[in-house]
Amino acid sequence: MKCIEELLLDKSLVSTYHHKLSEKNLIFYDTETTGILKDFSQILQCGSVLTDEGLNTLGEQNIGCAPLPWVIPQPMAMITNKKIDLFKSNISHYQMMKDLQMQWKQWSAENPAIFITYNGHAFDEELVRRQFFWNLLEPYTTNTNGNGRLDLMLMIHNLAAFFSDEISMPLFEGGPGISYKLEHLAIEHGIDAGDAHDAIADCNLMIEMCRIIKERLPEVFQSFINISTKPGVKELLYSEDFLALGEIHRRHTFRYPVVMCGSDASRPNEIVFFDLSYDPDDILELDFAEINKLVQSKGRDGPLKKYKINKTIPICSHKHLNNVEAFDIEFSELQRRAEIVRSDKDFQQKVSQAMEDRMMNFPQSEHIEGTIYSGGFPSNRDKDLMQEFHMSDDPSHLVKISRNFEDERLRLFAERIICYQHITEVPEDISKRYQELISERNNTDGVWGSVDKALAQVDKLLDERTDDESQTILKATKSKIQSMKSL
Repeated sequence: MKCIEELLLDKSLVSTYHHKLSEKNLIFYDTETTGILKDFSQILQCGSVLTDEGLNTLGEQNIGCAPLPWVIPQPMAMITNKKIDLFKSNISHYQMMKDLQMQWKQWSAENPAIFITYNGHAFDEELVRRQFFWNLLEPYTTNTNGNGRLDLMLMIHNLAAFFSDEISMPLFEGGPGISYKLEHLAIEHGIDAGDAHDAIADCNLMIEMCRIIKERLPEVFQSFINISTKPGVKELLYSEDFLALGEIHRRHTFRYPVVMCGSDASRPNEIVFFDLSYDPDDILELDFAEINKLVQSKGRDGPLKKYKINKTIPICSHKHLNNVEAFDIEFSELQRRAEIVRSDKDFQQKVSQAMEDRMMNFPQSEHIEGTIYSGGFPSNRDKDLMQEFHMSDDPSHLVKISRNFEDERLRLFAERIICYQHITEVPEDISKRYQELISERNNTDGVWGSVDKALAQVDKLLDERTDDESQTILKATKSKIQSMKSL
């Protein structure tokens, strides 16, 4: 069992980190989709804006595509994003995702980039990863090859908890709870949010919010840029400072003084913080069974808090805090407690062992769309075939490639792409599987929803939403969904 120092960065590697990080550009991106089901919704539009670290715009990409014939547009999603013009797009989903990855790779080719989203760790990035996967593209573009990722919404959690004097938070329906919706934050800070829920417009809202944060809290902003990669967050965790963890839960803020106290060697992204509002003297001498019970606990309360370093953690050094009374305990006492926890290797080993002993339940999807994390990585041979697939427009050659994939998921994804692009030029067995897919998704009620349920929701909303814009969107959506019944 390794102690914390062995699990984190060597200090000799840390010393060059900030210099390398300063060379990175930022890529803000946002998606508009057919719904909220990560395994069965489709990206209709993706907007990306490239900036330097000074937030000066260097490039922009705004791309969209038609819905796939087996993906049911959800009426509420369409009311939100208004992208009914894409129902008639001649751009395929496959082409859009290829163009997206190509642009991102070009933007990050010379220098790694930091990909910034708003609630992206929970939604946008998960959809992008899946839909790269569905289209035989490298899924992990945003956090490989030196790239980093930052969820601005989680940064807002920290700001709401500790820096509300500098970055004011809008109230939700008059309070006392707060709202951290991007458009509400924009309005609170005098930013025009009239085009919210358009992907490019939302990228620009993120950029404007970052400009305000950077101007008012430059060190905090830079701290979050720094922790957008694993080396960066590890450097902060390895520092001698105790950390300020801020969360928003049920529209209220919570503040925790923390120090890292363990990790899971078998799943190295997963770490544990010790909440320094608890006196270490009451916790460090607990036996392994008691510590294991704390680690297994799923509640928000308690001295041990679990996080993942491959996602944005809403933390910063306590030295960035302007309010010395941010916690009920003086900073000097919290620092003393942090040093006690950090020096207790036996306690750290118990916490780390408890993390390793957890029984993790990852449900297995019976549908290939949901197997990105459970089905393993492509073999080198399949990776070569994926590259060859993208270089060909010949249906017969594409069919030959598809039949040679070792991974059945990749073969089926390839068949879907081929049929969508070349439906009249595919063998009977492939065409039959494709038609069965469309029939299943459009004519049966499954985890993906159903055409009949979507039509019922459209009719309900047509009665409720009487404004001209909603009526136009809902009628176009109804027409689109009705056309799917005949496929």
